[in-house]
Amino acid sequence: MSADAAPTPLRSGRERLLQTLAYETGGLLTVTPLFAQASASALDDSFALLAMLSVVVMGWAAAFNTAVDRLEARRWHRSACQRPTSARLFHALALEGGAVLLTWPVIHAFSGLGWWASLGADLALTAAYAVYGYAFHLVFDRLRPVGTAG
Repeated sequence: MSADAAPTPLRSGRERLLQTLAYETGGLLTVTPLFAQASASALDDSFALLAMLSVVVMGWAAAFNTAVDRLEARRWHRSACQRPTSARLFHALALEGGAVLLTWPVIHAFSGLGWWASLGADLALTAAYAVYGYAFHLVFDRLRPVGTAG
């Protein structure tokens, strides 16, 4: 980047918090009923478990999304709303892959499932959230492009 080129804009802390809260709220509302049905669990038990997982993932997502945005800004001089499809797919899968490492023990501890069954449940949730994450970030970036939102 030349000395006179403007730096690539990034989301503000306030905007990142809004993005993370919107992502997790939408995920809970979308995935909880599917998880309850697939696991034959009560909706309130499923919601409680997924809410716990949401808290874990919120911290991870905020740190991961910020790191990815900064990397893209430095290396490719683009903001998140300029992310191409291949980078969006990598972003969604890497976000959820990291989340598995953090949430697998939580599912095991609070679901009564064994380690392998917990991993299976976590991978199913990961697949659901990867699809949701791709769609969410695409829509969020279109509705609130970097540099125009508060």
